Amino acid sequence: MMKPESPIAGMNRRSFLTAAAASAAVTLFPYPARAVAAKEASHNREDFPEDGMKTFTVKDGTTIHYKDWGIGQPVVFSHGWPLNADAWDAQMLYLGQRGYRVIAHDRRSHGRSDQTWNGNEMNTYADDLAALFELLDLKNVLMVGHSTGGGEVARYIGRHGTKRVAKAVLISSVPPVMIKSNANPGGLPINIFDDIRAGVAGNRSQFYQDLSLPFFGYNRPEAKQSEGIRGNFWYQGMQGGIKGQYDCIQAFSETDFTEDLRKINVPTLVMHGDDDQIVPFADSGARTAKIVKKATLKVYPGFPHGMPISHADVINPDLLDFIKA
Repeated sequence: MMKPESPIAGMNRRSFLTAAAASAAVTLFPYPARAVAAKEASHNREDFPEDGMKTFTVKDGTTIHYKDWGIGQPVVFSHGWPLNADAWDAQMLYLGQRGYRVIAHDRRSHGRSDQTWNGNEMNTYADDLAALFELLDLKNVLMVGHSTGGGEVARYIGRHGTKRVAKAVLISSVPPVMIKSNANPGGLPINIFDDIRAGVAGNRSQFYQDLSLPFFGYNRPEAKQSEGIRGNFWYQGMQGGIKGQYDCIQAFSETDFTEDLRKINVPTLVMHGDDDQIVPFADSGARTAKIVKKATLKVYPGFPHGMPISHADVINPDLLDFIKA
């Protein structure tokens, strides 16, 4: 593992976290904060366009953090593993500035949400998201999921339908199913996921630093690395809880979303890079687009798994075009 050549290289962990938290505060709260409780989420959006970070509690007592900014048609984002809602910063800023209400939550055991021992599987993830939809009484929603978040979108629709959903977007997403089996011979062998579990359990901090290289395609000879992106990936990963992140490996790799995909009856955009080293395109995006009835497939030559972050300048306009169509 090569050492990052950046100002953070010489900082200790406490200094790094303090600096990162201060930077995040400047980015996330450009306007004076309003203290508005989650139970007041049904207020008139015109009155509070600058609402920021909030929480709500689901039926098992877990507290979920979420961001809810702007007014207009709601766009709800589901993040990938091991990240949190901040992974969508580029999309939330871009679409919020163009008249959309942008909402993203930290999945349980990720980011600032409660770190739970149980419930770190797709049914509960989808039900937590449904609770957010109900809390905010969201309608005509554009659902956007990246990686594991794409599985969350599919499972939400599979369990809760599309009565609140206008369109769906699956970016570098894990459906239909990642793991190799007799029914899915093109999938990845279980030893790959066992290695991920070993990395998380053994030295999670180092593992996330290493994982950022293939995640963003920075291990390719022609790639230009961003140490800021790599550092933010590590930081978001380390905000989550080890038990939930460990359990989520099974959730994103072994859950079969095929029947969920068949229940998607709204226009759906499948976006995938053909150089995705984490969720290979041929057994994921390509197959998903064939299963979903109203799917449009857009393939990005040479793009990596983390393209919503590393290639936001390309992804954002395509996302907006699909939303407006």
